[in-house]
Amino acid sequence: MHDTKIKTSTDIERHTLTVLVDNEAGVLARVVGLFSGRGYNIESLTVAEVDPMARTSRITIVTSGTLQVIEQIETQLRRLVPTHRVTNWTDARNGAKAGIEREMALIKVAVPARSGSRRCAWPMPSAPVPSTPPNPVFVFEITGSPAKIDSFVDLMRPLGLVDVSRTGVAAISRGPEAM
Repeated sequence: MHDTKIKTSTDIERHTLTVLVDNEAGVLARVVGLFSGRGYNIESLTVAEVDPMARTSRITIVTSGTLQVIEQIETQLRRLVPTHRVTNWTDARNGAKAGIEREMALIKVAVPARSGSRRCAWPMPSAPVPSTPPNPVFVFEITGSPAKIDSFVDLMRPLGLVDVSRTGVAAISRGPEAM
């Protein structure tokens, strides 16, 4: 017998959506307003111009909800006038291949001995950022999946974690197709 879990309409899932939009004033406010007006939470939000010639930007949004809520968000995003395309990198049902998600973080640790934080950070792909002496802080730059960054932050917490700055998720397809 196989032990399979049947998804119900109340299962909350985390989804990464990318929205290709015209790069013009007020577009980001309209997208964020769509979420806030309906009580949807944005866990991560990044936006940048991706094609200066076409004047388009890519908005990457990480949100959580039931499948029905996620489908409703996608439908409402597609209805916005400056939207060119909406892609759900988490949803394999739409035929899209799973996307690659990465995030960058700067993590500041206050430790008297720098070597201790370096030894703990060694297994993770992180680059120490030089700090000015005599400050007893060490800043690490790390790029990876959000889960990897969470693990690194947890690893640094007992050493004297001071601050964390995260960029938010960026996502792209694994295949040759464009957004």
